[in-house]
Parts: sequence; structure tokens; C-alpha cells
Amino acid sequence: MNKRVILALATAGLLSAPAFASGDKTAALAATCNNCHGTNGVSVGPSMPSIGGLPEAYLRTVMMQWKSGERYSATMSRLIKGYSDQQIADLAKYFAAKPWVPQPQPVDAKILAQGKAASERCTTCHGDTGSQPDDPAETPQIHGQWAKYMELEMMKYRDNAVAMPHRRMRGNTQRLKEEDVAAVAQYYAAQQK
Repeated sequence: MNKRVILALATAGLLSAPAFASGDKTAALAATCNNCHGTNGVSVGPSMPSIGGLPEAYLRTVMMQWKSGERYSATMSRLIKGYSDQQIADLAKYFAAKPWVPQPQPVDAKILAQGKAASERCTTCHGDTGSQPDDPAETPQIHGQWAKYMELEMMKYRDNAVAMPHRRMRGNTQRLKEEDVAAVAQYYAAQQK
């Protein structure tokens, strides 16, 4: 990171003093993510995802897709363009090394049952409760992830006009009934493990 960027981030209060003082460039860069994704990548929700403990390959792939424009995000697509490929790889490794901290959210029993019944297509990749992905190196855990965030992501996948590259995810979310999207998100959000 060049000196002007560091000075600007420090002035804006986006760099944590311990990370900056230690000279750890990746920790300093990762500290800029704290405002949205929380300390160590544990978000306080509701529409911002937790990223700490997600698979390194998944994090790197998603960030590179935002950078190239292959994946849509109103915010991340703009922010990530200024990062080098090495910085992206370093951030992915940094956040993947953090623990996954589920944030189980309370859900009405009727919605929980509706979400579980409608989640059949999701279990193939994410597991029954979202905690046991079929490919832990590439597929994120979603148990205890923020419901509103998951709902918004599924809605992007349902819209063919929105750039979202994972074909299987697109097909599976489009097969969900519209009234089940929020219920599925809430079902996984309610899971502790």
C-alpha cells in the first residue's frame, strides 16, 4: 500500500493503531473491512455478511469476481478495484484464518419449518444446516449468517439481469418459490451448527 493511501486511511480512522504500528500490511488493510464486516470479519448484521472463517478460495474468488465485474455488488465492486491481486489473496488468507462465528437469529417456528422444507436444493452444497459444505475449500458455511444478507444475495441470483456467476446457485434459487426465499434465508440464519 503506498504512503498516501496509508495516510488517507489512517486520517479517516480506518486503520487500527495496533495493526498499523506493527507493520503488518495485511492486518492494516483488513482493518479497513471492519466498518462493514466487523472485527475479525464477524458482522453485527443484518445485511452485511460475516466473512471471518469463510474458505480462502471462496473469498479470493468472490473478490476477484467483483474486481473483474463478473459478480455484482454495489459497494464491493467499487472498493475492490483499487486492490492488487496480491492484496486480494492476502485478505482472503487473513479472513479465512479467523474463526467462523455463527450469529444465530431467532425465527418464528412456522417460518423455520417453511425454510427447512424449501431448502432441499441448498443442502446439496451447503449441508442440512449450512454448516457442512460439500466442498469446504470453495463453498461457504451459511449457518448463522445474516438472514437479510442471504435473502438479498438469493434475490440477485434470481434476477438474470444481475451479474452473478455461480450457475448452480442461480438455477437453484430461481427454482425456489418467491415466498420461500426469505424463509430459506431465515432457516439457515437460525442455525448454530
